[in-house]
This record gives sequence, structure tokens and C-alpha cells, in this order.
Amino acid sequence: MSLGLARPEDHRRKWDTAEFEALARSRKTAEKDEVATASSSADKSSSGDGKQEGPKRALLQHRDYKVDLDSKLGKSMVVSKTTPLAQQGGYYCNVCDCIVKDSINFLDHINGRKHQRNLGMSMKIKRSTLDEVKNRFELNKKKMEEKAKEYDFQERLREIREEEEKQKAYKKEKKKAKKRRAPEEEAEVDPDLAEMMGFSGFNSAKKK
Repeated sequence: MSLGLARPEDHRRKWDTAEFEALARSRKTAEKDEVATASSSADKSSSGDGKQEGPKRALLQHRDYKVDLDSKLGKSMVVSKTTPLAQQGGYYCNVCDCIVKDSINFLDHINGRKHQRNLGMSMKIKRSTLDEVKNRFELNKKKMEEKAKEYDFQERLREIREEEEKQKAYKKEKKKAKKRRAPEEEAEVDPDLAEMMGFSGFNSAKKK
């Protein structure tokens, strides 16, 4: 039941909806413009406009030296806090100025990306053409032919003579062993049994 009393004045804050709708629209338009600008910048970068080129690196090349893994084997050294890094125990890489404790990890390091980058090379390799492959086969064939020509004929003759001498010595020793076994086999035969069977050649002693 209403008593007819007047409602007190509302103390809550009033918001201007039209003003905030205008702010929301302007913010949305600004976001769209920002997205469009970012996409256009990405397109320019992908097309090469305004793109900063990185350092050009050479293609990966094969190693033209032998990796030293055996020079420090079995050796002892005294290492202190003042010992230079290159003289400490392990395998030292002068390109990266680091030391690796075992040979397997050292090979992994010098074949890795970081080491190759410090050498100025990338991990990309040159793709060989058909003519380059043919030339490589021809070069290897010539090397094999030259190696066959350099074979020492006198050395081969010496090897043949040594082999013949070994065969002669083996046959002579075999004959000697056979002669040594013959008297033993004759001694094992009973003389009376041999005489009954008509074998008189088993007795080595001749009757006078």
C-alpha cells in the first residue's frame, strides 16, 4: 500500500550512453586501422621492400685437414686456475674459444651449427650438377689407374718368391714328420703276427 510519500532523489551516478557508444566506435575504428597497417607492413617485408638482409654466409664445405684426436692420448698434465684454456685437459676449439672434454662431443661441436657459423659458413650445401658428378667419377678412375701403374713389379716378384719358399719349407717339414712316424708304426705291429700274414718288411733289423 502506497503511503503517497515522495521518493528520495537517486544518488547513483548516471552514464551518458551516447558518449560511450561514440568512444567504443572510435576505439574499434582505431583497432581496424592498426591491423590494416600491420598487415601491409608484413606484405612489404615478404616482398623484399624495406627488408634488412642478414650476413651472407658461404656454403658448407668439406674439411681439408685431419682432426687431431690422438696427440694427447696417454699424456698427463698439471692444470691450475691460471692455466690457459687451450692448455687444459680436453679438446680445445680455437674458433669458438671453448674446450670439450671428450672426442665424441668435440666432433659433434666442430660439425655443429655454432662452429660453422663462426667459420662464416651456413649449414647449406652446394647441389652438385650432373657434369660435376661425372667429372668426379672420371677423376677417381684416373687416380686408381695411376695407383695401379705405380705398383712395384719387383716387389711383387719378391712376394711370389717368399711364398714359394714357404711352400717348399712346408712340404719338407711334412716329409720329415712322415719319416718320423714310420718307425713308430712298425714298432706297434707284432712280429709273429706279421710273419704269419707274410709281411716281412715290418722288421727294421736285417738277419745275418
